[in-house]
Amino acid sequence: MTAQQNALELTQAIRKAQSAPLFDPRFASLEKSTYPESASATSGLTYYDLEAGAKLLYPVLTPLRNSIPRVSGKGGIQAAWRAITAINSSGLRIGVSGGNRGAVQAVTTNNYVATYKGIGIETNVDFEAQYAGQNFDDIRALAAQTGLEALMIGEEAMILGGNTSLALGATATPTLAASNSGGSLAAGTWSVICVALTLDGLMNSSVSTGVQASITRANADGSVDTFGGGASQKSANATVATTGSTGSVTATVATTRGAFGYAWYWGPASSETLGAITTINSVAIAAAANGTQTAASLPTSDWSSNALSFDGLLTQALLPSSGANVIVQPTGSAGVGTPLTADGAGGIVEIENVLQANWNLYRLSPDEIWVSAQEANNISKKILAGGATGAQRFIFDSSQDAIGGGVMVTTYKNKYSLAGAKSLDVKIHPNMPPGTMLFLTRRLPYPLANVGNVIQVRTRQDYYQIEWPLRARRYEYGVYADEVLQHYFPPSMSVISNIGNG
Repeated sequence: MTAQQNALELTQAIRKAQSAPLFDPRFASLEKSTYPESASATSGLTYYDLEAGAKLLYPVLTPLRNSIPRVSGKGGIQAAWRAITAINSSGLRIGVSGGNRGAVQAVTTNNYVATYKGIGIETNVDFEAQYAGQNFDDIRALAAQTGLEALMIGEEAMILGGNTSLALGATATPTLAASNSGGSLAAGTWSVICVALTLDGLMNSSVSTGVQASITRANADGSVDTFGGGASQKSANATVATTGSTGSVTATVATTRGAFGYAWYWGPASSETLGAITTINSVAIAAAANGTQTAASLPTSDWSSNALSFDGLLTQALLPSSGANVIVQPTGSAGVGTPLTADGAGGIVEIENVLQANWNLYRLSPDEIWVSAQEANNISKKILAGGATGAQRFIFDSSQDAIGGGVMVTTYKNKYSLAGAKSLDVKIHPNMPPGTMLFLTRRLPYPLANVGNVIQVRTRQDYYQIEWPLRARRYEYGVYADEVLQHYFPPSMSVISNIGNG
């Protein structure tokens, strides 16, 4: 066959193929051998479009740590200082008679001690994890970064509410009231037990996971630490009976100084189960408890304080000897509590009382009010609904026919100040429990007070990292600091607690 004949036959075959139907049964076997798009991103001949670098999608919110000065200590096991807190404290009159001397004044002094505490957290990276992460991320660098950030997050919570000095003791026995309506409790006798919680205890408890009392922690070096998880000694049980099938029970307990939450267990006597955690000293029980932790599983002693922590701002204010102004809202209706109260003049009654007391007692004007999201919202609602339009001014800025909704109070005007009205910043803290407000004073209006920072973190050793010697095929890192929180004048703080939502 000549080349010309071959070319002619090839041309005829192409034309025939072009005129053939799209599907020809003779080519079915060939169709099955093609490569369709895989339904999975990790199978088949499919490119994996993975962006290099892990996305760090977690909050690192440490407003107090960021704003409180850090100073170097000078060794020792504790920071100690003395203060004169009042002069002429007995109120002697200063008039003198001719040729005579006046009376001798009384001076009030106080000694303060703050023991240094070590803080730290560990991270490790297996050799294989480092190999596998090549061309994606530096796993060892991530370990160091996340370790430091985790330490800072824990430090922020400790600065706010760490507790080594204020043991809560035994929670008081609840007071119960039964109703045959308002719930789904079956007829029977119900037993209720309450456990008061510190800030640390509240933050690390939930109905599903339970309350942490005594904590025994295995450390990276094989050592073991045992410390309090923030739970007080559980109360004695109280009982009440309901009838019918729609019963309900309300429970109240005397407030515990230093508590920011209360865990409630109920059920038949000796089988009480965790059913609610509140930030006020009462609860409304409408159904059987849905938790799994039993009151019987809790120890019979107080594990509220943590020997490995230093006292935070809230604890230092709540210590009985602090001199700080502590306001506890009344119990109010069980399960509801007593919310903040609008004063009808664009303000909040409870805040006004605190500001006036600070002025009357210490001639102080706070600088900041730290609140939870709940209280920030309630303050805004109360002020907007205060009923005194003359005390409010609204500025509307419309751009391109658009008006934004929502109003939030970010400052509060304090009228009790020698320099005239002063604005306090209202700030939301990520760890502030609902039902609590903290007033801080950053500057003392006292001449020659010899206090550079009213609040400071004093460090024997500020942040440092150790890459430990290899003892297995993994890199081990620890991030640490050795420090304590100093507050030179705790009476300049104020706390409002047990605030109902509303």
